[in-house]
Amino acid sequence: MSNEINDVGPIDYLVIEFPGSRMTGEGLPLLVDLVERGIIRILDLTLVRKEHDGSVVGLQLADVDGDGELDLAVFEGASSGLLGEEEREQAGSLLQPGDSAAILLYENLWAAPLAAALRRAGAQLVAGGRIPVEQIIEALDGLEAQQALS
Repeated sequence: MSNEINDVGPIDYLVIEFPGSRMTGEGLPLLVDLVERGIIRILDLTLVRKEHDGSVVGLQLADVDGDGELDLAVFEGASSGLLGEEEREQAGSLLQPGDSAAILLYENLWAAPLAAALRRAGAQLVAGGRIPVEQIIEALDGLEAQQALS
């Protein structure tokens, strides 16, 4: 494995659904901030929409909603080529007709030094995952209820 590969941080993806294809752009400055602060590196960002006939189409990364206000041009060219037609179709299968989604593939730069050190030590990641916030809240509420009964 080359040194460049050894220094790569964990790579994650997100599929973010926009019901009714309503995109406000509110999260964009926050995403740009994460990139600018070196917390993440965007490898791929693509947008898809599920048509009413069930087909999935790609969208351009500029003024997605056509209102002249939302401008995603800052992310134009964010394409490593890792997200292909199969991934776009899989993301589209999660959507209802008329909905859109952003598919984001990113490197966790904040974790790269730790990941590199662990690789050098011979460690390897054998599992990973994400716990939805709703499950955390539910679990904490359950613990609080148990403590109240004690």
